[in-house]
Amino acid sequence: MKFKEIIAAVNGKDIKGDTDAEISMITDDSRKCVPGSLFIAVKGYSSDGHEYIGKAIENGASAVIYQDPEYAPEGVPSAVSEDTRKAAGLAADCFFGHPSSKIKLVGVTGTNGKTTTATMLYRTFRMLGYECGLLSTIANYIGGEERPTANTTSDAITINSLLAEMAGKGCEYCFMEVSSIGIEQERIAGLDFAGGIFTNLTHDHLDYHKTFAEYLRCKKMFFDNLGKGAFALVNIDDRNGRVMVQNTKAEVITYSCRTHADHVCRIIEENFDGMLLKIDGTETWCRVIGQHNAYNMLAVYSTAVALGAGKEDILRIISDLRPVAGRLEYIRGGNDLTVVIDYAHTPDALENVLRTLKDIGKGRQLITVFGCGGDRDRSKRPEMAATAEKYSDRIFVTSDNPRTEDPDAIIEDIKAGFSREGLKKAIFITDRESAMRTAIMTAGKGAVILIAGKGHETYQIIGHEKRDFNEYEIVKNILN
Repeated sequence: MKFKEIIAAVNGKDIKGDTDAEISMITDDSRKCVPGSLFIAVKGYSSDGHEYIGKAIENGASAVIYQDPEYAPEGVPSAVSEDTRKAAGLAADCFFGHPSSKIKLVGVTGTNGKTTTATMLYRTFRMLGYECGLLSTIANYIGGEERPTANTTSDAITINSLLAEMAGKGCEYCFMEVSSIGIEQERIAGLDFAGGIFTNLTHDHLDYHKTFAEYLRCKKMFFDNLGKGAFALVNIDDRNGRVMVQNTKAEVITYSCRTHADHVCRIIEENFDGMLLKIDGTETWCRVIGQHNAYNMLAVYSTAVALGAGKEDILRIISDLRPVAGRLEYIRGGNDLTVVIDYAHTPDALENVLRTLKDIGKGRQLITVFGCGGDRDRSKRPEMAATAEKYSDRIFVTSDNPRTEDPDAIIEDIKAGFSREGLKKAIFITDRESAMRTAIMTAGKGAVILIAGKGHETYQIIGHEKRDFNEYEIVKNILN
């Protein structure tokens, strides 16, 4: 592809050099540059790609798109973009042949439920007989082939590369988690979405967005940019549901577990093995539990209907779907113990899980093990403590992924959220495995033990180091 084609796609200005230069790859990482590559200097959250333009050229970059005139490159063709974050998405869309227009791409956004909803949709459409892709927190999939993932929403170049591969291998659908940070950083710029799903909006990422209003604005941008041919599926039980679609051009479809909507659901009965749901008047058994998962399964059903699948087929498949890794995943042990592993790392998510376990546990002792991530939103730490106190009989406060923060300082932030009575049932153990072991070994007969915060993650980040830490395997070893 010639550089001038990409310049046109990003509406480049102040063009210099040979625009007929051949481009064989695009990247925003100077270390990956080779002859034939286009380097896009992206201003990131923690670093500025403009500072690496020289290194990119040194490594062989054949052209550069940049934003800051102060860093104008010399010796290679170049163009200026008003926003190189957005330009990266538009350039990738152009370079990879507009892959999102060749596949039905559905984005899932909200604070909680993105991973479960996107993953269950991927599994549902595979079981319906379609080739599908998945872009999620846990993993990316092209058909049945797993690819690693680093972020909830990958960078724009990676997304378009994966979508192009999906389209090339015959995938008809792709289900994608869309984070507020991904939206704000233009990682989805240029993508053609067939539909968007809004799950809910609660406290999260305020370390990045600073205010809840800004967090909401970023989520809403996703729906503002949906096209006329797309659908916007929203949970109207969330007070921000209707706000999300105020300015959308897409067809609005609503779902609810409490009031009248286009699609409705009620829980008929529930136990640790699953729940009986009544969806649009038809009963179906699901292998997941909790009111929050009733919403997730209703979103899956509603999306599948919007995409043209038969209602009876969807309900039949929903009854066969197994829980997503690290989402209310439980292991039973001796002394009638039930250990539940869940990714809940926000006050709302923790409350959803604890309320579910309290209701299903029917008087059984409920023990919670949790911590909070370092270098992240500090304001939610005391809220997590208050939530754990509200439902738990005993609480073990420990580390999550402390990153570069002092783990004990994080625990002190959490501790501030307990009342005097709450402190009486809280135990503080910094080492996470020790906290898990103590919680399990001291639990009473029949206790339910929730280990919250990391879910599917098989590592713990301490400092800048990722250490192996598979909670599912650790729990199995403790129980044995």
